[in-house]
Amino acid sequence: MEAEAMIADTEGEKKSSEESDLMRIQRLESQYLMQTYARSPVMFVRGKGATLYDDRGRAYLDFITGIGVNVLGYDHPRVRRILKDAARLMHTSNLYYHSFQGPLAERLVKASGMSRVFFCNTGAESVEGALKLARGWQTARGREGKTEFVALVNSFHGRTMGALSVTAQEKYRKPFEPLIPGVSFIDPNNSSDSFAEARAAITERTAAVIIETIQGESGVRPVSNAFLRAVREECDRHDALLILDEVQCGLGRTGKVFAFENTEARPDILCVAKPLGLGVPLGAFIVNERAADGLRPGDHGTTFGGGPLACSLSLEFLEMLEDGDLLARINELGDYFKRLLTKLQKRHRDIVAEVRGLGLMVGLELKFSGKGAAAKMLERGFLLNCTHDTVLRFLPPYIVRKSEIRTFVEALEAVLVEEAQKER
Repeated sequence: MEAEAMIADTEGEKKSSEESDLMRIQRLESQYLMQTYARSPVMFVRGKGATLYDDRGRAYLDFITGIGVNVLGYDHPRVRRILKDAARLMHTSNLYYHSFQGPLAERLVKASGMSRVFFCNTGAESVEGALKLARGWQTARGREGKTEFVALVNSFHGRTMGALSVTAQEKYRKPFEPLIPGVSFIDPNNSSDSFAEARAAITERTAAVIIETIQGESGVRPVSNAFLRAVREECDRHDALLILDEVQCGLGRTGKVFAFENTEARPDILCVAKPLGLGVPLGAFIVNERAADGLRPGDHGTTFGGGPLACSLSLEFLEMLEDGDLLARINELGDYFKRLLTKLQKRHRDIVAEVRGLGLMVGLELKFSGKGAAAKMLERGFLLNCTHDTVLRFLPPYIVRKSEIRTFVEALEAVLVEEAQKER
C-alpha cells in the first residue's frame, strides 16, 4: 500500500507539473505576446496520424489540421524522412540556386496548366503578389487607369493591407480603413441578378477580379460554375485578369489538385499556400503565359520564399498527390463524410440548415451559433472551428480513416443535440 501511495503521489506531482507548464506558457503569452488570438486552453506537444496529444497526454481527433495545413496528419514517415535529409541545407536565399525550387515550379506549372511560379511564404503574400502583378501587367501595356479590383461579398483573402482591401468582411476591414481604394464587391450567388452585377462591376478600369473558388472563412461556400464562367467572359471582354484564391481550397482539398478543376473556369493567376509546405511556411502564385510578364526583374522579392526545406517537403507532397491514390482517397472519404452529415441533417432538421463543400472541405450550417458546439467538441477531444458564426468548418487530414470520421460525427451529433436544447 505504501508503494502504491508513493506511485500515486509521483503521478499526481507529475500531472500537477504538466498542468503548471500550460499555466506558465499562458502567463508568458499574456505578458509578452500581442493579444491578437483568443486561444483555447490546450497545449499540444505531439501528434500521430489524425490525432494530436496535449501536455497531459490527452488525445484529440483533428478535423481542422492547423486550418488546412497538416494534410498528411502528424509524424508521417515520408515527411520525417524529408526533414531528416533537409537538415543539411535549410536556407540559402534567392540570390543562389538550390535543388528543389525549379523542380517544384515545374510540377506546379504542369499540374495547373499554367506557365510560371513565384514562391513566397503565406497565403496573404501570394494574394499581395497577385494584386501587384495585375497592376504591373496593366501598366506595362500603357493602361495606367486600369487600377481597380473586383472581389466577392463575404470574401476573405488575408490580413495584409492589400489582401484586406479585397476582403469584404467588415470585422476584418473596419479597424484599418481607409484601405486601398477602387475595390468593389459583388454577390456570387447563382441568380441572373448577380451575373448582371458582375457585368456592371467589371469595367475598363478593372485591373483584375479576385475570387476564392470556395469561400472558406465565410462558411465553405463553393462559387458556382455559371458565375465563374460569366466572370471569366467579362474579364476577357475588358482585358482584366482573373485571380483565383485557392489558399484554403487548393492542393487536393476538394478531390482535385486545384479546386478550379471542378469548374470550367481557368485563372490567369492562381494563389496557393496552406498545405503546400506541409507545415513549413510556403505559398505561391502561379501565372499563365498571358500574365507572365506582369512582374519583371526587381519588381518583387522574398527572403524566405521557396527555400530548400519547404520546397523539398512540397515536392514530396505533390508526388503523393499526383502519382498515388491520395486524390481518390480524398474523394471517397469526402463522399462518406458528407453522407454521414446529410443523414445527421435529416434526423435534425431543426438544428442543421445545410451541408456543403467538396472533398474534405466541408461546412455544416446550423440554425444557431456554432461557437458553443465547437467548444464542447474540444472538451470531448475533437478539433474543428466555427466560422461566420453559424458554420462548423471541417478540414480533416487527407489520411483520416472512415472509422475516425464515424466517431467524429457520432460525437458531433450528441453535442449538437445538447446545444439545441440550450437554445430552446
